[in-house]
Amino acid sequence: MGSFSIWHWLIVLLIVVMVFGTKKLKNIGSDLGGAVKGFKDGMKEGSASVDEKPAAPPAQVANASASEKTTIDVEAKQKS
Repeated sequence: MGSFSIWHWLIVLLIVVMVFGTKKLKNIGSDLGGAVKGFKDGMKEGSASVDEKPAAPPAQVANASASEKTTIDVEAKQKS
């Protein structure tokens, strides 16, 4: 009674296919597969460069020099 039989899972699968359609389920599956593949590739790249010191991306370096040139004055107000 605690576990479902194969017939229960087939009925659930049939209802899901009827609600979402096969095209949408195929798109969801491919998106999920691409995300998992990207995650695995990122983990491989991360473990390969653990010994190296991470360098700042060029966009952040450019923004850092631009932020040093400008000053923003902000006035803080207290809540009462």
